[in-house]
Order: sequence, then C-alpha cells, then structure tokens
Amino acid sequence: MSDLTHTRSVPPAARGGVEVRLPWWAVALPAIAFVVLLLLIAGPGEAHAATGDPAVAELLERIQQTLSD
Repeated sequence: MSDLTHTRSVPPAARGGVEVRLPWWAVALPAIAFVVLLLLIAGPGEAHAATGDPAVAELLERIQQTLSD
C-alpha cells in the first residue's frame, strides 16, 4: 500500500517575480553603524585636518552636538 505524498504549493513570488522582505533590524543596524562610525570620525578630541572646507566641518560639528544633547 503506498502512502500519499503531500506537495507544498509554490508561492506566487517564487514562480515569476522577485519579492524580498527584510526584517526591520536588517535596515536599522547598518544605519546605526554608519552613524556611530561617522561620530567616531568627527570626534571633538581628535586632530582636525589642516585643510578642508570649513562648512563641512561646521556641519559635522552641529550634527554631533545635536546627537550628543
């Protein structure tokens, strides 16, 4: 006597299109890591470059002040 085998139906996305669903942390963790590294680079106790655009330095300083308050 043979047993019946159960076949699983293939979802529509796997048949024709591509559907990618990421969990919330897969987007949040790289964003947090980027911000942390940016803050480490723009730390106030570090040496500043001798040349550069003062507007960029001021922007980074304001971002750091905003995040540290």
